[in-house]
Amino acid sequence: QVQLDESGGGLVQAGGSLRLSCAASAASGRTFSSFAMAWFRQAPGKEREFVLGISGNGGITVYSDSVKGRFTISRDNAKNTVYLQMNSLKPEDTAVYYCAADRSFRGQRIRTLDHEYDYWGQGTQVTVSS
Repeated sequence: QVQLDESGGGLVQAGGSLRLSCAASAASGRTFSSFAMAWFRQAPGKEREFVLGISGNGGITVYSDSVKGRFTISRDNAKNTVYLQMNSLKPEDTAVYYCAADRSFRGQRIRTLDHEYDYWGQGTQVTVSS
């Protein structure tokens, strides 16, 4: 079992920045680097959507078109933590942001569907005012 704990959400004006963190407790027998990690978000009345993902060693990242050039994902495997740096925020970025871990493929493949992820955090609210 892996527990994920997000932090860093809040209220920010359009054009501003926020940095989310997701701290993981590694599963017994597995290192944090063996999990691909991703951020998803869910806006009110909408389905949860993939935002960004990163491979276990951090060498591969995948971004959704809606955040490319504005958001960055990174990870520190020594700290069992993944980060989401959000710049140039827009009101349409308002959502609950979730951190997720994928135990398949030893972290070497980034998948984009939420049912493919095994562990989820509780979510953190990000609100962008216009």
